[in-house]
Amino acid sequence: MLYFVGLGLFDEKDISLKGLEALKSVDVVYAEFFTSYLFGSSFEAIEELIGKEIIVLNRQEVEEENVFMKEAIMGKNVALICGGDPLIATTHTDFLVEAKKKEIEVEVIHGSSILSSAPGISGLQAYKFGKVTTIPFPDENFFPHSPYMAIANNLANDAHTLILLDIQAHKNRYMSVNQGLDYLMKIKNDLISDKRENECLIDEDTLAIGIARVGSKNVVVKADKIGKLVDFDFGGPLHCIAIPSKLHIVEAEYLVEVCGAPKEILDDI
Repeated sequence: MLYFVGLGLFDEKDISLKGLEALKSVDVVYAEFFTSYLFGSSFEAIEELIGKEIIVLNRQEVEEENVFMKEAIMGKNVALICGGDPLIATTHTDFLVEAKKKEIEVEVIHGSSILSSAPGISGLQAYKFGKVTTIPFPDENFFPHSPYMAIANNLANDAHTLILLDIQAHKNRYMSVNQGLDYLMKIKNDLISDKRENECLIDEDTLAIGIARVGSKNVVVKADKIGKLVDFDFGGPLHCIAIPSKLHIVEAEYLVEVCGAPKEILDDI
């Protein structure tokens, strides 16, 4: 049996009872944390909870060597754990397909996901979200404009946008709301430099929602114009961003009363 177990959002207490039972019953537990990470916990805390050692795999061991799959083929009961929900990452859906091809019995145990929790805590109505996008850490000759364009396309369709921010766990590097917003403003400046002002649907006056540490007791959800939000201190990771489109009155009131948005947004409803 091969189990894919989602650990949830923040710490070891987010593991479901079903997931906990599975992890206690298997022969070996592998973990990957390059797609997500539990900042409120540690390997030791999870190991103590399940009563066994966790073997942490790097990206190559997970995606190329398929160590956990080989163990399952040999007849062992194996679990692969990750933060969030295990099938949100496309890598894990590939594993599920491969396991089925090899006739390995599989059970998926879901965990809470940022894709539902962030829209929920933002106060925006989940069914009004469009395409999700991710802002990567820029590198030499790598500064894609696709995140900005995804947001612009959503806005053109009156859809909200959830923006995930890059995680490079192997480098202990986690993008902040501030870095993500700065990235978007640099793209806006690039468009202006290229005389493409008509494509600039997002600027310093655009309303945005910065979200930090969803699932923790010290979650931060702050709404304001990008020009002001870019300097707000959100504290430690993990962070994400939501860009709202046209607001319903209930959404607007939530942003003002819960997220500290300027009351002037109520005038536009």
